Amino acid sequence: MPYRGPSPTLGDALNAGYGYLEVRCLSCDTNQTVALDIVRRPKATPIHELERYMRCNDCSQVRGYPYKRSHLVALRATKITANNPASAWWPGERD
Repeated sequence: MPYRGPSPTLGDALNAGYGYLEVRCLSCDTNQTVALDIVRRPKATPIHELERYMRCNDCSQVRGYPYKRSHLVALRATKITANNPASAWWPGERD
């Protein structure tokens, strides 16, 4: 069996019920969710490769150009809402 890399593929995440990717902007310190079913990449694309395409909407509007300072946080089954808040930690911040 071939080595699949450090993260699941886009298709694997969708088939497992994870419809969203949580992304954190290091500049404005906000967390946002991205719907995986609208990402225009092949389903064989590893999730970690999506990081290079992520742009913060708020920071991009302030600067007037696409601004990339985002890191992947987690795969999620639901969007970030008041009932389902953003992840309390991300890699490097656990006790």
